[in-house]
Formats: sequence, C-alpha cells, structure tokens
Amino acid sequence: MFDDGSKIVKLFGLSFNVGNCVAGLVTAIIVCAVLIWLSRNLQMKPTGKQNILEWIVDFTNGIVKSAIPDAQGSNYGLFAFVLFVFIFVANQLGLIIQFVIGDVTYIKSPTASPMTTLTLAFMVLVITHLAGVVRFGFKGYFKNSFLSPYPALFPIKLMEQFTNFITLALRLYGNIYAGEVLLKLIFQLAQSHGLLTFIPAIPLELIWQGFSVFIGSIQAYVFVTLTMVYISQKVEKE
Repeated sequence: MFDDGSKIVKLFGLSFNVGNCVAGLVTAIIVCAVLIWLSRNLQMKPTGKQNILEWIVDFTNGIVKSAIPDAQGSNYGLFAFVLFVFIFVANQLGLIIQFVIGDVTYIKSPTASPMTTLTLAFMVLVITHLAGVVRFGFKGYFKNSFLSPYPALFPIKLMEQFTNFITLALRLYGNIYAGEVLLKLIFQLAQSHGLLTFIPAIPLELIWQGFSVFIGSIQAYVFVTLTMVYISQKVEKE
C-alpha cells in the first residue's frame, strides 16, 4: 500500500534508482544554496543570518569535541557540519515536497530509502577506518581497533563493525520512513469520508508534521554523534 514504486536505470552495468538519485540531488542543491546564502557578506561581528550559520557550526563542533576532545577533533569539524546539515535537510524534504508521477515518487525524503541510509552509513564506516590508518598506520590501527584491550576480543570487535553499520543506517531509515507512512495514512483518512474525516485530519496532519520535524532533527543529531563516537574509537588509543 505504501510502495512508492521505483524507476531503475542501468548505466555502465550499474542499476540506479532514479527517485533516490533525484531526491539526493535536490537535497544537495538546497544545502548548497542555503549555505551560500547564509555565508554571504560575513562580518567580524555576526548579525542576522550569519548568527544562524555560526550557531550550526558551534553546535556541530560541540558534537565533535564531546567525542574527540583532543586536537584530533579539529580534523572532523567540517565533516560533522556538512553531514549534519545534509541529513537534516534530507529528513525534512519529504515533509515539504513530494513529487509523484504515476506510481513513482521522484522527490521525497532521501533518508526514507534504506539505500540512501545504508550508503551514508557505509561512507561513515570507510571514513572511520581510514581515520584510524592515517592516525596510527595500518599495524597500529589494527591493534588499536581489534586487539585492544585483549586480543581475545577480536571476534567481538569484528562483529561490532557490522552491527554499528547496520544500526546506524536502519535507525535513521526507520524513523524517517515511519513518519512519512503516518503522513500518508492521515492523508488517506482525510480523503476517505469527505468533510467528516477531512476536518479532523487537518490538526492531525499539522501535529504530525511538527513532530516529524522534531524527529528529523533528533535523528540528524544522533547520526552525527554516533559517527564522531565511531571515529573516536579509531583515532583514540584504547
């Protein structure tokens, strides 16, 4: 009932979901446009829109410092900032715009698709391990990540990498997808029996829209926080 359908295009032997690609591209364009607008005419004494930008930077820097308090944390401030803003906008996109042609939804929240969240989680997984190699070299990274504090913990440490990857992706996907499903249920309720259901559906829709904005914000924060925790486990000595 809630299958958005999909349009698959094959290119160079690879399959691409057009809806996911379009939604991700729209999110990236919105993020770039908003950040360019916020960063225009920067001043030493911030005012107006510059305050918003600096608040977001301070907020994400706080996330980084809480997980990586030493000088290493300064290397990941920009990454945390971009990741937070992208996921925040991606989580809210489906609440603002939904573009459907036939049975295929071309614009929705990209994070309502498991392929998007799995891709983000895989990117985080790769970056965390690369950060460890850069910090300690391959031998030191392997010892710090998998053999500390006891070599006997190697199987558990190895399994932990897989569970971190899956839970990071599915937590974000599950929350955003569930929110969009409930919005569709409320919309269907509004159409089911005319004014009898349309009128009570309006406040329900508004309440859930507001709650979904809150959930989307929390999930962006949780994703970035866990990302920094996972990086800290690779760049800090056990």
